[in-house]
Amino acid sequence: MAETVLAGPMRAGGRLWILPPLVVLAGLFFYPLSLIATQALTGDGTTVSFGHFAVVFRSGLFLGALWHTVEIAVAASAGCLVLGFAIALVLSFVPFPGAREIARCIDTFIALPTFLVALAFTFIYGSAGVLNGALVEIFGFATPPVDFLYSPWGVILAEITVYTPFVLRPLMAAFSLIEAAQIEVASSLGARAPRIIREIILPAALPALLAGGSLCLLLTVNEFGIVLFIGAKGVITLPLLVYDKAIQEFDYTAACVIAVINVALSLSLYLVYRTVIARVGGRNAGVV
Repeated sequence: MAETVLAGPMRAGGRLWILPPLVVLAGLFFYPLSLIATQALTGDGTTVSFGHFAVVFRSGLFLGALWHTVEIAVAASAGCLVLGFAIALVLSFVPFPGAREIARCIDTFIALPTFLVALAFTFIYGSAGVLNGALVEIFGFATPPVDFLYSPWGVILAEITVYTPFVLRPLMAAFSLIEAAQIEVASSLGARAPRIIREIILPAALPALLAGGSLCLLLTVNEFGIVLFIGAKGVITLPLLVYDKAIQEFDYTAACVIAVINVALSLSLYLVYRTVIARVGGRNAGVV
């Protein structure tokens, strides 16, 4: 009865219900984004020009940041796919006590701030970290022998640690849909584990792998906390370059130009992510 009474007024004023969310989006998202785009196109003047974009594109610093962004994002996403697939295989098809608890523990990494993982890496692998301290004390090294942390590899490994759960979750959902009878029949016919993985498990996991990899690529392109906290030598990504230009150099026009480019790159990757989900059935693979 209540639904019938409210149906008429809600239908009559249905178009007005879209106004509150539009106002919120306009104030919190579209207006700040329009200010950034305006600054990128006009600088400190009023004439619209793409000259500021041309200056940025000719900058070696920007090209280096773009290369580091893509390089780190691709390497970290590939690492997430490999590690996530291996862990999902073990947790799903090699039963052992506590497997479910371990999976839930790994999921908690999604809720952790990224700088926390970078801080943990610093405590373990840093120049004065636990590992280097133990090696120097035991073997008497003159300098810390483990020094990968302050290089692109340190950033990549930290991002793999943070973002692997984004691949692991959809993979385990996809593996749960595989009938155990298929694997048992294949095994009884003499198929070994590599063949079972290649011909039964991998085809079922492909949608989740593609969707999870696309999401990791999107997230790693925009990663800022890990890169800033680790402070790898010579490693500047687009988000870090925006920070440097705006906060340290007060070059707001260049910062806005780079931010617009970064937003365009992120939106492109997001479209790829949504396309992958739509075409390979990511919804059925448990991708959220």
